[in-house]
Amino acid sequence: MPAVVINIGYLIASILFILGLKGLTHPRTAVRGNLLGATGMLFAVVITLLDQHIMSFSMILLGFVIGAGIGAVLAVKIKMTAMPELVALFNGFGGIASVLVAGAALLEHTSGSQVPLPQLTIATAASGTIGAITFWGSLVAFGKLQGLIHEGAMVFPGHQVLKGFVGMLVFAFCVGVVVAPTNPFLYWILVAVASVLGVLLVIPIGGADMPVVVALLNSYSGLAAAATGFVLSNNVLIITGSLVGASGLILTQIMCKAMNRSLANVLFGASAPSGDGGASADEVYAGRVKSATPEEVALLFDVARRVVIVPGYGMAVSQAQHPVANLASLLESRGIQVDYAIHPVAGRMPGHMNVLLAEADVPYEALKDMETINPSFDQVDVALVIGANDVVNPLARTDPSSPIAGMPVLDVDKAKTVVIIKRSLSPGFAGIPNPLFALDHSLMLFCDAKKMVLDIIAALKEV
Repeated sequence: MPAVVINIGYLIASILFILGLKGLTHPRTAVRGNLLGATGMLFAVVITLLDQHIMSFSMILLGFVIGAGIGAVLAVKIKMTAMPELVALFNGFGGIASVLVAGAALLEHTSGSQVPLPQLTIATAASGTIGAITFWGSLVAFGKLQGLIHEGAMVFPGHQVLKGFVGMLVFAFCVGVVVAPTNPFLYWILVAVASVLGVLLVIPIGGADMPVVVALLNSYSGLAAAATGFVLSNNVLIITGSLVGASGLILTQIMCKAMNRSLANVLFGASAPSGDGGASADEVYAGRVKSATPEEVALLFDVARRVVIVPGYGMAVSQAQHPVANLASLLESRGIQVDYAIHPVAGRMPGHMNVLLAEADVPYEALKDMETINPSFDQVDVALVIGANDVVNPLARTDPSSPIAGMPVLDVDKAKTVVIIKRSLSPGFAGIPNPLFALDHSLMLFCDAKKMVLDIIAALKEV
């Protein structure tokens, strides 16, 4: 197939990718955006398969069958609560793919007598470095999210010095790959050293900041793909990788702002403050936590005029979105105004709560972002918190020494009554107690979120 036809096809695919990203910026158009992006990828794959300069179709078919089988199993088996871990793995797979493809391209070019051009060697070094950092960093992030690795920040004396030394080694081997491209062994040494740097960059970041790290690693996987595009002289890979890299970095910046984190600290693997110090859980909760029953909460709802539901990770774990939507419909049928307060990083990935509530057909208009809902919490009769913790912790406003100090939170403590559904008083990702649970106007419902919401609905129907 002529190169001009291939490039025109890649251009069409790239336009579909851009339109897909635009659609994904709003829940109302997200499904259409996803379909446009998938169509663009299908178009790009078909165009690539029509190229004459590819490996045998039998190998491609084998890879397609294996990959499709794994993808189908994951799509069916994976739980919504495990999506961040899956995204972390996908980022890692993208990184290691870039490493292997760039390495294979370097071997192909150095097998002949012609010396590779500087453009190719620089792109190869960049692809190997970013790809290796992405792969191993993503594995660490997956381990922390999955509980295979300690979720807290893991640092040791001289950690920053070692990280700086390894970073200089990575740069030195990058120069070596560019200066001596005919020695492919240098490339694999670069990959090994960059892998160590990937671990060192992510291991000191605590579990509370893992959603930010996953977003950043997504950006890295895109940059690695773009560099590989330069290695292969593949326009669609360059464009797609650049889009993923830029959008991932923008998302990381938005999340850093939402969590009051420094983008520079996340980029260079600086740990956030730990949850050590401050008041203990016994000091915060002892004798002050009031447990309630579904019947008592139903009575509160019966006299309320405005209710705000605050979904969190607990709602995702119990898959309570449909009962929550039914509860809201029941309240609205009684003339009660119901809104949903959505924190940008509630759950374990951006948009987690939006996706769950959209699945339950909750109207988009009922989802209020933090800036919209916070000024009106003092007019709310009942705030129902379902499994959220750090995003409603008032210590972010009141304790400058807290690990979440300055992080924007939902001001649910200003509501007339706060009802919290949680399995226990266990802390969130930040590892600190939440004084909200012990306030005079707070009531705790200790149970699985789905079961408790169903019990509240049943009690409300009896009122």
